[in-house]
Formats: sequence, structure tokens, C-alpha cells
Amino acid sequence: MRDVAVVSYAASAVAKDTNRNEVEIIVPVLREAIEGAGIPRKEIGFVCSGSLDYLFGGPFAFVAGVDAVGAWPPIRESHVEMDAAWALYEAWIAIQTGEVDSALVYGFSKGSLGDVSEVMTLQTDPYYTVPLWPTMPDMAALQARAYLEESGRDERDLAEVAARAQRNGKSNPHAVRAGDASADDLLKQPVTYDPLRDSDMFPVSDGATAVVIAADDVARRWCKRPAWIRGIEHRIEAHGLGVRDLASSESTRSSGAAAGVGSGSVDVAELHAQFSHEELILRDALGLGDDVDVNPSGGALAANVIMAAGLSRIGEVASRISAGSANRGVAHATSGPCLQQNLVCVLEGE
Repeated sequence: MRDVAVVSYAASAVAKDTNRNEVEIIVPVLREAIEGAGIPRKEIGFVCSGSLDYLFGGPFAFVAGVDAVGAWPPIRESHVEMDAAWALYEAWIAIQTGEVDSALVYGFSKGSLGDVSEVMTLQTDPYYTVPLWPTMPDMAALQARAYLEESGRDERDLAEVAARAQRNGKSNPHAVRAGDASADDLLKQPVTYDPLRDSDMFPVSDGATAVVIAADDVARRWCKRPAWIRGIEHRIEAHGLGVRDLASSESTRSSGAAAGVGSGSVDVAELHAQFSHEELILRDALGLGDDVDVNPSGGALAANVIMAAGLSRIGEVASRISAGSANRGVAHATSGPCLQQNLVCVLEGE
């Protein structure tokens, strides 16, 4: 296996970008990531992106992304209709083949163009679930209630997660939601999707995320402290909500075990938890103790650019390792309703 590292990370997020289209949002983020990597643009061997046609409002959303990359000269390019964390996985595979030594990976969306909670219902089973049209919060509330009843936790545990996310978001320049509200303050808010409050749910966000990854000596040549990908794995669970245990995440547990989460201490973890109870389920699945700094960026409760938020979790961990504030970290991304598909990436410094 070739050693592969994240060598640069860039992101942007706002609640609603009324002035720019997707291409105009992506271009400065790609430029920042490429300039941060230092690798000449023409030497980056592969480009892979993640986006969603339903959010774009038309077919071939990735073509808009290619416009941002540049249509000439021809490039080796691919796309996933998933969070761009899975695009990074494809890029990591491409580097493992030995055909390329570096890759640019990015994801983007404008969730504010429509009702993202209803649009994402289209991820569910088209015959038995979509006709009922449960929104993301509807399904998340079912999972949250199942988790609270099985774990013995209560709504204060959810409020503690939400309050910490807002506090951590204050240090994140891309946070859409941040503040000093305490758990007591948040518990005074009305319950909107029992047992969830608005503070337990992700804020709609527009933006983009990009990372550059590189192999072996290429990474060492261009980055003082690369964040090496020591393990990466993803697993999927059943589509139907009624045929799996919503109170736990077996696919996260098995992905974490395969990626090697438990083979060393963890300094920092960025978990793609779009609802507060999901962070608790993911912590349990990955076996993260109280000494792990979880979601220091505020996570998806601070900013959640659909199809880019998972890649941001990898970028946030990598940036802390490259900066020297952490040596080993875990990044997680999810896709599908109620944590259906999960990817776990273990990163380390040298």
C-alpha cells in the first residue's frame, strides 16, 4: 500500500449565498486548496467531486463543478453522487493503483435553494418510504427517541452536545451557527421534532470544501507535516428504517474497527453528526472516551454543506495534525437517512 496524506484543506460556508452560483462558490475554494498544497496545478493527476443533482435542481450537477476546475486542458476526472468524503476514497484508490500521485477532491451544494430536509427524503426507499415523505428531522427524531430510550440518556445530553457545538463554532470562521448558549438555555427552546429542538439540528448551509491528497515523497516534498491516512473504510446498512437498530450504528463500528481506530490513542475526532443524538451514537460506535476532543470545529451542527460536510471532517482533522495541535485523529462521514452509510478515516502525523 502507498502512503497517502492530506496536504491541504479549504472550505467555505454561509447560511444563504444569494449572490453566487455553485461555480462562483467553488472557484475560490479550489484555488485556496491548490495554492495551499503548493503542487503545480498541472501536476495534480486526478480530480474527484461529490454533489447532488436534487439539490442542484437539475441533472449533472458535477458538470458545474468541472466548470470551476477548468475544462481545458483535459483532466482525469470522476464524480460520486454522495458526500465528497467518498470522492476522497475513490481518489485514494486511484493513487493506490500507482497511475497518479496526487488528487484534488471537492464537494459543494446550495442547500438554501429549496427545502433540504424534504429534498433528502428522495434518498429513502421509493416504494414504501417516499410515499409517506418523512423529512430528515422526522426520521432523525425517530432515531433520537429510540436512542434515548435504549441508552438511558435524556434531552439534557442532547442539549450538552448542541451547546458545545455552538461554543466550538465560535473559533470556526465558516460556522453558520455559533454562540454562548448553555444547555439550560437550549432546553428552554420548544421541542420541534420530539425529542429534538432546532438547536439539535444542522443549520442549512451553502458552500464548498476541497482537499488535496498526495502519495509518499510528493506529500513530503510539498507539505512540512502531512496528515497521513493510516486507515480508511466505509460500510452500509439496510435501506429500510424498520429493519435495523436505529439506536446504534453497526456500520460505523465495523468501519472504525477496519480503519484501526482502536489501535492507538485518539487526540481529536470530527464526526459528521447532523443531529445532536448522532454524535452520541457515533462516539459509542467508535469507542471514543471523554478525553477525546470531539468536533472542535463545531461539526455539522455549526455548518453543514450537504455533500461537503463529511469531507470537511477529514479536512478539519488533517489541518490540526498539520498544525501540530494533534498527532492522531479520527474523521467520520455519513450518507443516507439515520446514519445508513458511514466512512471512517484515521489520520496521523509523523
